[in-house]
Amino acid sequence: MRNILVIGSGKSASYLIKYLLDKSETENLYITVGDLNIGNASKLTRNHKNTTAIALDVFNQKSRVEAVKAADIVISMLPARYHIEVAKDCITYNKNMVTASYVSDEMQALNTQAINKGLIFMNEIGVDPGIDHMSAMHVIDRIEEQGGKLILFESFTGGLVAPESDNNLWNYKFTWNPRNVVLAGQGSAAKFLQEGTYKYIPYNRLFRRTEFLDVDGFGRFEAYANRDSLKYQDIYGLEDVKTLYRGTIRRVGFSRAWNVFAALGMTDDSYTIDDSKNMTYRDFVNSFLPYSPTDSVELKFRHALKIDQDDIIWDKFVELDIFSAKKMVELDKATPAQILQKILMDSWTLEPTDKDMIVMYHKFGYELNGKKHQIDATMVALGEDQTYTAMSKTVGLPVAIATLAILNNKITTPGVLRPINKEVYEPILKELEEYGIIFNEKKVPYLGYNPLHV
Repeated sequence: MRNILVIGSGKSASYLIKYLLDKSETENLYITVGDLNIGNASKLTRNHKNTTAIALDVFNQKSRVEAVKAADIVISMLPARYHIEVAKDCITYNKNMVTASYVSDEMQALNTQAINKGLIFMNEIGVDPGIDHMSAMHVIDRIEEQGGKLILFESFTGGLVAPESDNNLWNYKFTWNPRNVVLAGQGSAAKFLQEGTYKYIPYNRLFRRTEFLDVDGFGRFEAYANRDSLKYQDIYGLEDVKTLYRGTIRRVGFSRAWNVFAALGMTDDSYTIDDSKNMTYRDFVNSFLPYSPTDSVELKFRHALKIDQDDIIWDKFVELDIFSAKKMVELDKATPAQILQKILMDSWTLEPTDKDMIVMYHKFGYELNGKKHQIDATMVALGEDQTYTAMSKTVGLPVAIATLAILNNKITTPGVLRPINKEVYEPILKELEEYGIIFNEKKVPYLGYNPLHV
């Protein structure tokens, strides 16, 4: 049998493993799932006869190498920073590799070695990055084949809660790593192009510069800018594009409220809070506010952020119970971001029967035959429950489909790759439609960033 090693069995692995197990008989597959927590791996392998769950510590070189050597192809579902050691083993032992993560500088540095050995290292084959690449290139290539010239490309993705499980004032629950949500947007200014002009949004303004998006059947959303949209000029071959913008989708009102956490410094991960273990949630909030011998924490909070007591944004914070004098932080030497994450997980963790939702929205503006045109493409995927989420579906299925395509020699180009070539994206997008991951396109008037045509 052909052996597939899956390293990591976290939130995004459920559909990936299910897909491979469902195909194991017809495709002659044996799947080994390795995780530091063997309980997670065992839960997803479901005692299937063509799979084994093993305890695997990626930092234990001996066990990691043994697992890689026994495989025909390796899937790394680890956090992005841990892929590189696995990738080096794959180079040493001549194994193809698949990840859903962005190509790091360290991974890119392996490109020549991978090519020389004829190895395929497929990266960025999840949802974002992944499905966004494939669905975008599908339309971009089609426009260019017709003789069109791209002048605008915008792309937005969000992991959200499905309407039937949307029962909090933030209209949000965690569908992937909560830490990444808390730290979103930090590190550098957001960079993008609008009408030929370079634009920048520093972190302290990021959540107050949003755009509205309307998705048929699901209503209105907002989006804030991702950190670096400009790198996609080269990746997508859009060197002459006038507008290039990528962003993250939330329900309207989320960003304005989240900006309060950023403004106070609660999303900071660069230092630790003294005696955090013995703090209440109320103590934590108060630590960012001025001292007053008379004013309550609530009053100081509203005054500092200029929030009226009848403002809907105020109710969002009350709902999170951040002013509780009973709930304890219980984290020793924690950063503000770590404490905020714990507080939010009380309210934003998916319940067993909750359903999540992935929303993706692309805008393509182009010139053809002397006229300007626009295509809007939207995709909405809904999860089943807390385990088989839309996030795990849209991340895991492209990974699994690409893995099988590599095993079956349908993807043959060696090197450190992204799924931006037809050889890769056409069959994967077609198969994803069988699982309800479908893009709906509609032609709309081209407005660019000047809707009044002034």
